[in-house]
Amino acid sequence: MSEAATPEAPVPDAHVQTRRPFHFVWLIPLVAALIAGFLAWRTLSERGPTIVLTFRTADGLVAGQTRIRHKAVDLGTVRRITLSDDGGVRVEADMRREADRFLTGTASFWVVRPRLTAGNISGLDTLLSGGYIELDPGAGRGLPKTQFVGLEEPPAVRSDVPGTSFVLKAERIGSLSSGSPVFYHDIAAGEVLGYDANPTEPEKGIEVHVFIRAPYDGIVHAGSRFWNASGLDVELGAQGVQVRVASLQALLSGGIAFDTPHIAPGEKPAAAGASFPLYRDEAAAAAAGYRERTPYVAYFRGSVRGLAVGAPVELFGIQIGSVTAVNLEFDPKGLQSRVAVRFEIQPERILRPDQLRENDLVEVSRRMVAHGLRAQLRSASLLTGQLLVALDYFQDVPPASVEMQDGVVVLPVVPGGLDSITTDVSQILRKIDQLPLDAIARNLNETLAGARDLTAGPEARQSFHALTETLASVRDLVGKADAGAGPAFKRLPDIAQGLQAVVDRAGKLVGSAELGYGENSQFRRDLQRLLDQVSDTARSVRLLADYLDAHPEALLRGRPGGRLGDR
Repeated sequence: MSEAATPEAPVPDAHVQTRRPFHFVWLIPLVAALIAGFLAWRTLSERGPTIVLTFRTADGLVAGQTRIRHKAVDLGTVRRITLSDDGGVRVEADMRREADRFLTGTASFWVVRPRLTAGNISGLDTLLSGGYIELDPGAGRGLPKTQFVGLEEPPAVRSDVPGTSFVLKAERIGSLSSGSPVFYHDIAAGEVLGYDANPTEPEKGIEVHVFIRAPYDGIVHAGSRFWNASGLDVELGAQGVQVRVASLQALLSGGIAFDTPHIAPGEKPAAAGASFPLYRDEAAAAAAGYRERTPYVAYFRGSVRGLAVGAPVELFGIQIGSVTAVNLEFDPKGLQSRVAVRFEIQPERILRPDQLRENDLVEVSRRMVAHGLRAQLRSASLLTGQLLVALDYFQDVPPASVEMQDGVVVLPVVPGGLDSITTDVSQILRKIDQLPLDAIARNLNETLAGARDLTAGPEARQSFHALTETLASVRDLVGKADAGAGPAFKRLPDIAQGLQAVVDRAGKLVGSAELGYGENSQFRRDLQRLLDQVSDTARSVRLLADYLDAHPEALLRGRPGGRLGDR
C-alpha cells in the first residue's frame, strides 16, 4: 500500500484554563483573623478606665493575677504594682466598663486576706484562691473618680446593709474597737464603726460611731440609753457572786448594749447621726433615767479610802443617788482640813410624782435631819474595801441643822467604819481610865489577907476537925441502917408479887360477877373501885422497894423534894 493512501490522525483542540481551584485551607487564617478582631472589639468595648489605688503594703497582691471584685464578680485586674513617693504602694488596675457606675467618691477598696482578730476570723477562702481586692460602691451617687486610698481594714458594715448610724459620746472607750458588737437584749443588733478623739478639745470626750441594723434601728428613740458591755460584770450581793457577760465576742473585743425603757405613742425613731451619751455600765444607764437631781455635800474628817466617784448613796440600804466628787479641802494651818464628798440625790427614787409636786426635797431634808438623819461612810464590800455614803437615823447625836452652801445642801455627818470603831474604843478606854483601879486593888489585897488569916487560924482548924468526925459518924449510921433494913428490903418484892396475885384473882372474880350481876350493877362498881385501890397499893409498894434498894439512906434522910416513895 502506498503512502498517499494512509489516513491522518485527528489533531485535538487546544484548551487554556484561566482560574485556579479554591483551597479550603485558606479558611483557617480567615476565621482566626475574624476571631481576633472580635476579641479585640470585645476587649475594647468592655474595657473601662484605669484606676490607681494606694495601700500601705502590697501583701497578697500579684500583678496580672489579683482581681478586683464586688459580690464575687470580677470587675478588674491589677496591672502594675510600684512604690509611691510617700513610701506606700501604688497599684494600677484595669477595670471593666460595667464598673464605671461604682467608681465614685463614695467607693472604698480593701485587700481581702486571712485576718484573725479578737472578734472573728475572716478571709479564710483566700488561703487557696489567693487574695483579692474588694470594692464597696458606698451609699449614694458621687462624682466619678479614678484615684482611691485603700482601706487597711475592711469596714464593719457594707453600704448595702439597711440601718442607721448614731454617735455615742464617752469619756473612755475601754476595749471597744471597730467591729465590736452592739446588743439589744443580748441580740447582736449592730456594730461599732470607729471612734474619733480630738486632742485639742479633750473636754468633748471621744465620739464612738455605731451602726444599728434594721429593724432594730427603729427601737432607738430620744430616751434610749447606751452603756459599755465589755468584759465581765461581777456583782457581790445577798445572793452571792453573780457574773454576767454579754457574749464571748464582747468579752474578747468589747461591746455596747442599749435599751429604750419607754416609747411614747406616736414618737418617731431617732434620726441618723443623733448623739447619745455612752454610760460606763448598766447601773449608770439606769440611774440616768431619773431626771431630777439635787446636789448635796458632806464633810468628813477621817479617812475616805475606798470611796470613789460613782459610789452609791443609800437610804435604809436602797440606792437613792451616787457620789459625784471626792475632794480634799486642805487647811495650811492644820485645823480645818477635811474631805468634801459631793453627791447627787434623785428625788424620783424617794418621792412619788404627786409628792414631788407637793414637797421640796430641801425642806424634807431639814425635817429628817431634825429627827436624827446623818451621813455616814460604810463598807460596801468586805472583799474589795469599797465604801458608800449611807443616810440613816441615829440616836443620842448632837442636834444639827441643814445648811446651804452655794445652792448645795450640807448634811451633818457621824463617824463611820474604822473611825466609828476607833471612837468607841477610845470611849471605853476613857471610862476604864476613870475607874479607881488603885483603890480597888488595895481593897482586894486587904480582903485576901483577911481570908488568909481566917483560914490559917486555930478556930478554922478545930471546925474542920469537928466536921470530919461528924461525917464519919453519919457514914457509920448509914451502914448500920443499910444492914438492918436489908431483910425488910428483900421481903418487899415478895409482898408486891402477892398483891399482884390478889389483883389477878380479883379480876377473875370481876369477870364472874359481870356475868352474874350485870355490867352496870352497884356490886360491880364497888368491886371495881376496890380493885383500883389494891392495884395502886401494889404499885406504890413496888416503887418503894425499888427506890429503897437504890437509896437505902432515904430511911434516915428522907427523899429530897418529897415524901418517901413518891415518884
